[in-house]
Amino acid sequence: MTISSSSPASSAQIESAQTHQIASARQVSDNENSIDEITSLSPETTGTRAEQERELRARLRRTRRHDQLRSASVTAALTLGLLALFYADLAFGHEVYSFSDITSVIAGIFDGETIPGLSFAIGELRMPRVIIGALCGIAFGMAGASFQHLLRNMMASPDIIGITTGANTAAVFGIVVLGLSDIRLSAFALLGGLATATLVIWLSWDHGPNISKLILMGIGLAAALNALTSWILIRADQWDMQTAQRWLTGSLSDAAWSQVMPITAIVVVSGLLLIALNRHADMLRFGSSMATGLGVRVAPTQIAVLLLAVILLSAATATSGPIAFVSFLAGPIAFRLCGPNKPAIGRAGLVGACLVLASDIVAQHLPQAHVPVGVVTSLIGGPILVILMIRMACTKEV
Repeated sequence: MTISSSSPASSAQIESAQTHQIASARQVSDNENSIDEITSLSPETTGTRAEQERELRARLRRTRRHDQLRSASVTAALTLGLLALFYADLAFGHEVYSFSDITSVIAGIFDGETIPGLSFAIGELRMPRVIIGALCGIAFGMAGASFQHLLRNMMASPDIIGITTGANTAAVFGIVVLGLSDIRLSAFALLGGLATATLVIWLSWDHGPNISKLILMGIGLAAALNALTSWILIRADQWDMQTAQRWLTGSLSDAAWSQVMPITAIVVVSGLLLIALNRHADMLRFGSSMATGLGVRVAPTQIAVLLLAVILLSAATATSGPIAFVSFLAGPIAFRLCGPNKPAIGRAGLVGACLVLASDIVAQHLPQAHVPVGVVTSLIGGPILVILMIRMACTKEV
């Protein structure tokens, strides 16, 4: 498989990672085949072989229980971490609010009551930003992990197939040429991302989704759209250029309640459908032949995962801008936490939400000036990428 030079992993690294993944799958398959071979032996050797069969089945049960316990522990820890970051992002800022202040404002929202001062600071300024940050983080994380399974490279980024670039170009065109803002700008960027994804899939269609052509078409289209975005920015006036640059960096500063319902509906529906496909999508990282051998209908699964991931990525980009490194890092971190035997798309969403909220807290408390959350995710993402690459090199995964 060929990945662009902007991809963090080289072709040799991709082949090595694929070899490791296939070896892991074959190890599980060999264990199950060993049971079948043992059960087919002659009656003379049944006593010894039966003991080996019981021992092997007990070993498989212990492995499954360990994986299930580890997966449940990781999910619980990530959920608690997300709740803690959600509260911290609401409480800390120029003014620090107590737990009772926050619960009073939340109760007032449902009861229709307004608390002077607190309802505006917490309910109108902080609450939409934190909710949208968490939802966009979930969308970026799940979309990133889905694309990494499809591309069979846990270090690949979904940005390489041009969907984010399409949403960026549409947003810049909407700001500079059409003068759009708020929910209309988000809707226009969403249409740009979906139109780009449709064009890339149509150009790469070959009696079904062709992943290699998908990557190449995405790279070419992304390069053309980047050039168009630069040309629009050069012709923009100073005010529009600043607005477009802030949007391109990825920011939660313009979050509003009007954006909450659309992104909530998209994340809930698309996210639940992706979780339903979690196990089949996880098999795609072993390759089409291996996935088919494990009982997966490859083409329908690829189409469904691709469409759902495109919708999530486009919606999140249209709402907050392209927050860097979240979709790229969430998948590998979740995969490391859960282990190689459990699907990680759902956990990648939790990791993505934690990354965005933690970065937003840091962004608000940097000295001198507030910075877009995308700047902080880039500062955090770079070192984490280096650590992941070093760890994977030490374990000979790349």
